[in-house]
Amino acid sequence: MKTAISIPDEVFAEAEHLAKSQKKSRSQLYADAIREYINRHDPDEITESWNRLYNDPEAADPELDAFVDEAARRVLKNVEW
Repeated sequence: MKTAISIPDEVFAEAEHLAKSQKKSRSQLYADAIREYINRHDPDEITESWNRLYNDPEAADPELDAFVDEAARRVLKNVEW
């Protein structure tokens, strides 16, 4: 699907630079950006991504788990029980 959009000049310039550095077409960069935005903001997509992670223990990132564990410890340490 072809479409036309208006974006600020500085955003366009940054997008052009990023597309060239990643060796992607402008269309591919914009499609990837929109897809990522949808995945981050659509409640159904967010729920699905959490479900995938919860249901597939192999998908877990050990570094992220350690970070989350430490963050939880710090938060819970300051909670009155």
